[in-house]
Amino acid sequence: MELKDRIAAVRKAAGLTQEQVTARLQIEGCDLTRSSYAKIEAGLQHISVRQLWALCRILKTAPEELLRLDESF
Repeated sequence: MELKDRIAAVRKAAGLTQEQVTARLQIEGCDLTRSSYAKIEAGLQHISVRQLWALCRILKTAPEELLRLDESF
């Protein structure tokens, strides 16, 4: 599972929409639109370290959980 897939899975497990996550990221000081966030989940846009930390706070997960490498790597 790739980072983009883990981000989407954790967000869905938290019961949040992309729009809700985007609004919370903006409160955290991340300048992202819902479209930009959707591109992160689709693997079309890179996520910054700042965005990743904020996302982890919002989703109540550790960065290690989102960044873990696939066993096949």
